[in-house]
Amino acid sequence: MIIGVPKEIKNNENRVAATPSGVAELTKRGHTVYVQSTAGVGSGFSDEDYVTAGASILPTIEETYAIAEMIMKVKEPIEPEYKLIKEDQLLFTYFHFASYEPLTKAMIENKSVCLAYETVEKADRSLPLLVPMSEVAGRMATQKGANYLEKPLGGMGKLLGGVPGVLPANVLVLGGGIVGTQAAKMAAGLGANVTIMDISLNRLRELDDIMPANVNTMMSNGYNIKAMIKDSDLIIGAVLIPGAKAPHLITRDMLKDMKPGTVLVDVAVDQGGCIETCKPTTHAEPTFVIDDVLHYCVANMPGAVPYTSTLALTNATLPYAIDLANKGWEKACKESKELAMGLNVIKGDVVYEAVAEAFDLPYVPVEKYLD
Repeated sequence: MIIGVPKEIKNNENRVAATPSGVAELTKRGHTVYVQSTAGVGSGFSDEDYVTAGASILPTIEETYAIAEMIMKVKEPIEPEYKLIKEDQLLFTYFHFASYEPLTKAMIENKSVCLAYETVEKADRSLPLLVPMSEVAGRMATQKGANYLEKPLGGMGKLLGGVPGVLPANVLVLGGGIVGTQAAKMAAGLGANVTIMDISLNRLRELDDIMPANVNTMMSNGYNIKAMIKDSDLIIGAVLIPGAKAPHLITRDMLKDMKPGTVLVDVAVDQGGCIETCKPTTHAEPTFVIDDVLHYCVANMPGAVPYTSTLALTNATLPYAIDLANKGWEKACKESKELAMGLNVIKGDVVYEAVAEAFDLPYVPVEKYLD
């Protein structure tokens, strides 16, 4: 198979979809890999590294899309890329369709095959290609939140862990999945007073067993969230419904109950956000303020630590990429239910039900293409 790895062009996105070691694994199996020039520089990989691994370098993004049967990316295509995508071309990347209708409609119109990292799902409901970036984003959420609590950056001026004789900050984490768990661990490690909320009592029991003493667990419901936000200094939104838009757990009118200088970090922003006032921001302009509450809503948080993120992501995606390249997407997805779950749009049809529901689009069962 001919595989193309274009340079990411989203604002401050420095990750790359394949490392030189990943390229070597593909080329030794007889596949041809084209990497756009400087695609890996932001993650610490030179063009020479890729050539040594067996790739060919192309100077432009247009040439990379034009030659490839499968495109491997990190972030969803943005508008300048829409016209470059060919009919029947396989795109293997994060899409988060349910949060952005123009992207969904563009992929329907170009009749490509869109296999989304975030909906590849194992039998136990785990999301193997979302986990590594969720781990990074969860840890970064606390790191960024602690930073923005500083007064010069718009926060209330609290040190997350306090000092002897001064109480630590209160951190509220909404969601006990991968993101929430990592965020809570980081906050606890810095000495904060942490509360993590989830709708699953079994998950809260698990967290109660593994978390340190300065982490409390609490059932997530509207009443409890309204009560907790009043005394929280940092609130981290970590809610995920695979492939679907995140529910709004914090609404616009709830901001008035928060202290001035409270910091909100919404990690669910790429799925529409679990905070109603959330809107996607960039690393160049990461924050905004509403009602004296600071919002940090960067949609590609792991892009700020590209070396770590690229290695973590490709550790997870490479086995699936090899399977797709070896067999083609149809055979690979027929033989792998978890890969089939990643299919969202195929040749103009929406085959992932949550995406169809998000925009009231016709839904076509994926079996149409895999029988």
